[in-house]
Amino acid sequence: MSLVREPGAAAAGGSQARNEVLRDGLLAGLAPEDLAERFGTPAYVYDLDVVTRQVEALRVRLPARFDLAYAVKANPNLAVLRHLAGMGLGADVASGGELRHVVRAGFDPAHVVMTGPGKRADELAAAVEAGVRVVTVESVGELRRLALLAGGLGRVQPVLLRANATSAGAMERVRIIGDDGAGKFGMGPGDMRVAAAEAVESPWLEPIGVHAFGASNVTDAEALAAHAEATVATAANLAVESGFELRLVDVGGGLGIPYATGEAELDLSAFGVRLAELDARMATEPRTHATRLLVEPGRFLVGASGAYLTRVVERKQLGHQHVVIVDGGIHHVLRPTLVGQAHRVRALTGLASGPDAAPDRLPVTIAGPLCTGLDVFVQSAVMALPEPGDLLAVLDVGAYGATESMPLFLSHPMPPEVAVRAGVAWAARPRIDPDTWLGWQSGEPGTEPAGA
Repeated sequence: MSLVREPGAAAAGGSQARNEVLRDGLLAGLAPEDLAERFGTPAYVYDLDVVTRQVEALRVRLPARFDLAYAVKANPNLAVLRHLAGMGLGADVASGGELRHVVRAGFDPAHVVMTGPGKRADELAAAVEAGVRVVTVESVGELRRLALLAGGLGRVQPVLLRANATSAGAMERVRIIGDDGAGKFGMGPGDMRVAAAEAVESPWLEPIGVHAFGASNVTDAEALAAHAEATVATAANLAVESGFELRLVDVGGGLGIPYATGEAELDLSAFGVRLAELDARMATEPRTHATRLLVEPGRFLVGASGAYLTRVVERKQLGHQHVVIVDGGIHHVLRPTLVGQAHRVRALTGLASGPDAAPDRLPVTIAGPLCTGLDVFVQSAVMALPEPGDLLAVLDVGAYGATESMPLFLSHPMPPEVAVRAGVAWAARPRIDPDTWLGWQSGEPGTEPAGA
């Protein structure tokens, strides 16, 4: 992680152009100390107004034939889901639990897509019963299981056939980050043809298109557009060959955000220009003139909306190295350790500011409270030395923060998720004390908790 002082982090001044939760030293427009006093630390803070602006910025660049479905795995918090449902987005779910989440949050099942490489029979049945827009089928075997389930329920289920992105070769120049299992997804060309033929023949399945996901966290607009173009071409060819009407092409998500200082953002203008060119070609092509396209962003919509607020507990010196211990750690923000990609960490309080301020800058290690050497946010960051009680924030945790954490490790409390909209903050999920999950456990036979 990189840790530098944010302009205006300790005092007002110095506006930021980037749409993110930290602006002029405030989190979601609120004083960090006030948030820490009210909700405690560590805590996740989500600025829903940032989410609104991200959705609007993307929507204005998408041609009319493109639909948006939020990738729920990025952040399934109910406040986030209800906010996005209220904006009229669809949802991309990858489990039965996520399907229940989005229905509770108010998403129309007719705008929900179910994806995922290992869907159980009960999850497939729940999707059919809910009336989801489409189920993405990952294999010939899954297609056959879905046909049996749909037949048993007496319903015809629309399906997309998922092409393996590795075999499709649409994203060769993009390094896949945090997705080294890309080879397990979807089908190769031979199985795609078999699945399409069986879907066309089945009275319980309705093949309507193709799904292909390229790579994670891509900020290269040209690569994203090239993937969409390649997926449309693959889908059009398969539809003609197999004899079904191409109604939907799902180009997946993967729209990225910068994590480290100095990384470039996705050029939405360039992305929109390329998609407009694709849209114009599709409009003149008989096979695709009525085809809709689906984009499934998650991280792009919610990542920059989130901060992990943590307080300095202790500091010490080991040889020439200054070490600062904070009350949060990788049990709550695992992604940097998991995928080896830096997040920005910002000091929010305690640093001298103003034209005459010149605090000494020293190499500092920022670490958490866990009994593992992996629990380090940043090593040897050159910065003003934080004091016990100071507040720090790990940025860009609105996606794959709480949802990708390991909160049971060492039985620390699970931090609350705080949502903020138009300056109003509330606990979208309260802090969960370890006694709560201890109460779910049983130490003796015959004393199992209810529901066990």
